[in-house]
Amino acid sequence: MLYKSAADWRDAPQKKVLLFAMSGLGKTHVSNMLRDSGDWFHYSVDYRIGTRYMGEHIADNAKAEAMKVPFLRELLLSDSIYIGSNITFNNLNPLSTYLGKPGNADKGGLPFDEYTRRQDQHRTAEIAALQDTPHFINRAKSLYGYDHFVCDTGGSICEVVDASNPNDPILKTLSDNTLMVWIKGTDAHTDKLIQRFDKAPKPMYYQPEFLLSQWQSYLAQEGCAPENVDPDAFVRFAYAKALAHRQPRYEAMANWGLTICAEEMAQVGSTADFEDVIATALEPKA
Repeated sequence: MLYKSAADWRDAPQKKVLLFAMSGLGKTHVSNMLRDSGDWFHYSVDYRIGTRYMGEHIADNAKAEAMKVPFLRELLLSDSIYIGSNITFNNLNPLSTYLGKPGNADKGGLPFDEYTRRQDQHRTAEIAALQDTPHFINRAKSLYGYDHFVCDTGGSICEVVDASNPNDPILKTLSDNTLMVWIKGTDAHTDKLIQRFDKAPKPMYYQPEFLLSQWQSYLAQEGCAPENVDPDAFVRFAYAKALAHRQPRYEAMANWGLTICAEEMAQVGSTADFEDVIATALEPKA
């Protein structure tokens, strides 16, 4: 690992950390806290995906919808209005809305072929954004003067790496340049995430083979044609299974770094707290 002991970590003039976990376990909250301290650069992988790599797709999709409205169509064709996404670290709705959900168009769903095309775009974008991490470490230091760096990954990072491969190009890049930290949730956390998702089901990225198997299972269970699928019903059907699918993948990734329980990370309220919880986790490694 990048830091071999608690002392090595505490004495490091440049602290570089990557956080990974299920969405909703505090990655962005901790990253925001570190950034707000003024000493840490916050690199959001999802923000990078939604701006650098999928920003044009997102904007073009919004323009395509606007072109269906005669009033807006004329304004667009005459360059009288501008349409773009207002994505931020804490508002990734433009990205998730573009990803969408498969199913009945009358209920906001996408044809499955179009849905999987957008899923593939996201996979390509996520890999590229993760590989950009060393560039942003250098940029944070050389351009802005930040010594410390936190990479705030998306919940789907485990779906684009092979943690069992010691030569996985993404994980090698990340572990060579950052201390990878898994924020590990409990069964109770998982139950809360499922309950929250049931209330407001949101689009997300799925590993291709998993997605296809769930889609086929749902169609067989409901006995309906793809174009009649209720989009929200399908993503609710797939969500709990997706969390179960991801758990062993996160656990395998944990071998590339440290594991910190979500309860411990939830107590972090300052940079000093953060440094302490990392140091404590490093003690057994000394």
